[in-house]
Parts: sequence; C-alpha cells; structure tokens
Amino acid sequence: MVKNHQKTSRLKPLLNEVPPGFLVDAAWLVAREIDRKSIHDYVKRGWLEHITRGLYRRPFLSGEDQSTDANWQIAVLSMQRLMGYDVHVGGKTALAMYGHVHYLNLANQETVYLYGKDVPSWLKRLSGHTNFEVRTRGLFGHGVIGVEHLRDGPDGQPTIDATSFISVRWPLVVSSPERAILELINELPQKESFHVVDKIFEGLATLRPKRLEEVLESCRSVKVKRLFFVFADRHQHAWRKYLDPAAYDLGSGPRALVAGGRIHPTYRIYVPKEYVPAPGNGDADGH
Repeated sequence: MVKNHQKTSRLKPLLNEVPPGFLVDAAWLVAREIDRKSIHDYVKRGWLEHITRGLYRRPFLSGEDQSTDANWQIAVLSMQRLMGYDVHVGGKTALAMYGHVHYLNLANQETVYLYGKDVPSWLKRLSGHTNFEVRTRGLFGHGVIGVEHLRDGPDGQPTIDATSFISVRWPLVVSSPERAILELINELPQKESFHVVDKIFEGLATLRPKRLEEVLESCRSVKVKRLFFVFADRHQHAWRKYLDPAAYDLGSGPRALVAGGRIHPTYRIYVPKEYVPAPGNGDADGH
C-alpha cells in the first residue's frame, strides 16, 4: 500500500509538468525518482505511452489532435522546454516557420534542421514523416547569437504562434531569419541548391541590419560570408546598404565551390555562371 502511494505521489508532479501529448525520456523520469519498474507500471496503467526505446509520451486527452507525424514541434518542444536539451531549430526549417519558404515539399518526409550537440539518440528512432537533420553550432563558434523565440519577430512584434495546436503555448527556440539564412547557405552545394537559396533570399526584404551585423561578425565560415554577399548584391534589398563587406573577415584568395562554375569578380568564389554579374554591372559597392 505504501509503495502504491509513493508511485501515485511521484506521478502527480509528472502529470503537472508534462502537457498531454508531450514526450519525456527515461533519463528525465529517473532524475525525478521514477524508477524503471514504476515507468513500466505507468505504461501498463495508461498513464504513459511507450514510443520507442527510452522514450515515452503522456497520452493525449480525449478528442485532442493525435496526428503526431505532422507535429514534430511537440518532439522539439519536449526536448527544449521539458528535458532541457540545448538545441534549436534552424536553417531552412526556421526560415519556413517565419514564412520565407513558399514551395511544397514533394518528398515523403519533411526535413527538420536542428542545431546543437546535446541531441538524444532516440530522436533518430522516432517514427513518422519527419527526418531530423542534426548540425553542430560550429558555424558560429558554438554560440547562440541570433537564436530567439519564434514569437519574437522583428522589432519585438509577434509573428507565428506555431504551437497553437497544443494546450500549453511555449514558443519554439529557433534561429532568427538573419542567422537561419547563413545556416542555409552553409548547406551549399552538397545539401542544398543555389536555386532554392536564391528564391528564399529574394523574399528576405525585412532582415534587420543590426542582427545581420552580429551574425556575420560571429560567423566562422569564409565560404558562407562570401556567398551571403553574392546573394545580397544580387537582390539589393534595402538593408544591403548598411553592410560593408570589408567589415567582415572574408579571407584571401579564390575559393573553389562549384565544379565548372565561374569565379565571382568581387567575392572570389566559384559559383554557377548565372550568379556572376555581367561585365560592367558592378556590385553594390561600385566595384
């Protein structure tokens, strides 16, 4: 009787902390003095659902949307807000959440880009239509400059409440558009195409110059910074005039990137020929 009371007393904070549909792993449960025998008992009683090895979910309430294949946000929010994993959503995924990606994903699986080294092994075992691509934060020296909450839009204005499908509305931790575009450029040319990056860049008219300065100063990749200015000069958004390429370390000497490409006359990096300005057009700085 005493043992059952102890199990129930430990279950109560679990139910208080974990919203319906959210995930917790065995390490999180054990840290709260819920031993593995009790975990098994909770699953048997229907208080938890076993998802994959070492991972559990608090069951959805009756009538709630249970289409978890499409709600990868729940898995990420569970990692960020409950279990304390130091990860953020970035790259193309973050840009899409801010409304900067406007084409259909024709693949069977949606790709979600996560950044951070503290990623649990069970993430790859989650079933569904989501493919998680994990990257380190090395592009910015493992720092989190330019990482923000999804609802913190430009000038502090709210943007998208992507978590409206759950009862507890925690904002996802994501790259700002200014950081995300550099993370996306870093995927060139092996994992992403110039055409996709170019189409996304075309819609980035509202980037914040101050934020761009901060992420460019922190960016450790000469390739990424040079390519950023290739696209910036190509599209000439209003914020471009506030950025001086000379203020950032763009390295020296030409950089090979695309086999059979042409060298950009200003930024000395090989790109597809359509991204090289025509002779006489010059660039944003008059070169």
